[in-house]
Amino acid sequence: MNTQGRLLGRYLSTVEPGELRWIGIRPARKEAMLNVDRVEAIAEKGLSGDHRCLKTPGSARQVTIISEEHIACIKSFCQIDELAPELLRRNLLVSGINLNALRHQRFQIGAAVFEATAQCHPCSRMIEPLGPSGPANMLGYGGLCAKIIVSGEIAVGDKVTPILQKAT
Repeated sequence: MNTQGRLLGRYLSTVEPGELRWIGIRPARKEAMLNVDRVEAIAEKGLSGDHRCLKTPGSARQVTIISEEHIACIKSFCQIDELAPELLRRNLLVSGINLNALRHQRFQIGAAVFEATAQCHPCSRMIEPLGPSGPANMLGYGGLCAKIIVSGEIAVGDKVTPILQKAT
């Protein structure tokens, strides 16, 4: 575990579980997201049916995650009333948990174990759903990238639970 992971890990025992609210996969790059109720998370690859699953094994960006709470901030900054999660091109939508507390940490959703690797920064594709200032308004609120450590099925309604690790 790196220095940031150890620092953030100090507080992990106080983080309450959240809930998985939505799952989206993209069959190919630049294609529309497909909403699914459940999916197999495949270790070192990604979500079954998502184009990233076919890319470089071990990538730090196998899955992208955003929270309803972050979407509320983005909507406020962009001065819009509605924002469907698929427009932000993230795979998982969670609620009730501070995603930033999971950075560089492991957590479980359903039967799968994930490790958050980095913040998921916005790209220029966010201009279309959010307007010209969309990418700037998403900075710090774009969610997290994660890799899958243990394979397993995940489903809407599953708990998002931090996993406490011993310091190394």
